Order: sequence, then C-alpha cells, then structure tokens
Amino acid sequence: MATPEPRYMGGQAVLEGVMMRGAQTWAIAVRDPEGAIKVDVRTVPGWAERYRNIPLVRGVTTLAESLGLGYRALTWSANQQVPEEEQVSETAMGWAVGVAVVVFSALFIVIPVLAGNSLRHLFHGSFPVVEGLVRLALFVAYLLLIGNLRDIKRVFQYHGAEHKAIAAYENDVELTPETAQQFSTAHVRCGTNFLLTVMVIAIIVYSVIPRPNLFFVIGSRLVLVPVIAGLSYEVIRVAAKNIHRGWVRALMRPGLWLQKLTTRQPDLDQLEVAIASLRAVMSAEQLAEVDARAGQRVPRIAPAV
Repeated sequence: MATPEPRYMGGQAVLEGVMMRGAQTWAIAVRDPEGAIKVDVRTVPGWAERYRNIPLVRGVTTLAESLGLGYRALTWSANQQVPEEEQVSETAMGWAVGVAVVVFSALFIVIPVLAGNSLRHLFHGSFPVVEGLVRLALFVAYLLLIGNLRDIKRVFQYHGAEHKAIAAYENDVELTPETAQQFSTAHVRCGTNFLLTVMVIAIIVYSVIPRPNLFFVIGSRLVLVPVIAGLSYEVIRVAAKNIHRGWVRALMRPGLWLQKLTTRQPDLDQLEVAIASLRAVMSAEQLAEVDARAGQRVPRIAPAV
C-alpha cells in the first residue's frame, strides 16, 4: 500500500496576525491593541478535500477554498483592531475582494497583453515572452511600491513569522519564538513562489494558443487561469516533495529570492502569534508531539469575541 502524502501546514499573513490551515480546522491568531493574542478556530469547509487525489483539479479547488478562507481571515483580523461600531462584515469584505480581482485582472492580464502586442516586434514576434516579462515587471514594481507602506510592512513581517513557525514545526525543533527565529523567512510553498511559477507556466501555455485578435487573446487568458493555476500547483507540490534535490532547489531559487519582497524579519512577539495560530490547527497527536519537546511555551491567549 502506498504511503499517504503528508498534510502540509499552510497559511497567510493577516492584519496583526497569521491564519493557519490544518487538516480539519483553520485558525486566525492576532495581537489585539491591548497586547493579548486572540485566536478564532473554525472548521475547514472540506469540499476541496474531495478532489485531493485528482491532479490539476485539486489545485484549482484548493486555491478557490484558500481565497475564501483568506478574505474571511482578513475580515476577522481587521475587526479585532477597531471598535465594534467600525467593524466590517464578511459580505462587505467580499465585495472589496471582488473589486480587487477586477483591478488585478486589468493590471496583470490586460496590460501585459497590450504591451506584448505593441513590443513583440522588438523580440522577433515572441508575444508570450514579452507579455510574461511585462507581467513580471509589473508584479515586482507592485511589490516594491506597497512594500513601503507601514501597514503592509507589518503584514510582511507576519508573513515571515508564518514561514518561520511552519519551518520550525517541519524541522522537528522546539516550537517557540526563539527557536523559530533561526529559520529563513522564505518557504518553497509560499504563495509568492506560486505566483512566480504561474507566470512561467503561463508563458509556456500561451505560446501554443492561437492569437487571431486581441479580444480572443484577452479572453483566452481569463479562461485559462484555472488551467495554469492547476499546473502551477502540481509543480509546487512536486518541488516541495523533492526540495532536498539540488536541481529542484536551483529551480525554486528565483521564487525564494522574490520572497524577499513579500516577507520581512519578524520580532519574537509576531512569532508568538504565528505559533499560537499553528498550534490551534494541530491535531491532538501533533500537539502531544510538539509539547514533548523540551521547554515548550504556551502563549497567553485571550478568548475570541
């Protein structure tokens, strides 16, 4: 009988905290204005789990589920930082995310297509290559721009804390802020690495798609988003299982470098929050394992409201 694949921990940074996803639950931990850690634990919807063994499809469903959990986590984390009368609903946040998706599509799909069409003569007609380079340039410029905003810098620090906490768990060391701090802020399964993989896979896929006119090209880009996302998910999945191989590390290195733009070094308080979120989604067996390591410190947690 084949050995079951491991269930990798994953998550994302939110406002003043971290969201983590486990096999059965997902949790958000944030530091409130009074300095206490608040944790909210919820059950994973689970519908994406039904497709876990179907290549390509599992990537699309996992991504869709992650986006849904992400905007809920952002809503909850933001509401912990403001008075009750200023809090926003998940519906309002959903509309905001919808607008962001439209803007994202215009910025990273329509503009690169128009630029690729205008500049392809400079590259001997290599439309997909030019389009891909413009998309990558826009992405890097976007990260550099938002990375200078104070609140985004804080989110990027929590992003680094998320990676360090997961790395500490995956490397079987004592799960404390001090031990997690020794690890890198880069991680092969990071969403930044996934996005760079998407851009590379897109160049390959788009190179075999006919281009009768610009309307067809833009439409094909939108329609092929799930296909490219599914392919990219499989690439990251294989890379994560084979990261011990030198050639795999070499291929993943550009994505790890790019994470220098989306992560910052966290402090011990931020790592404490990330660890609280990670512990909240662990099974009883996983908790027993990490607590068996000497010196495990349980953070001060306030009840969620």
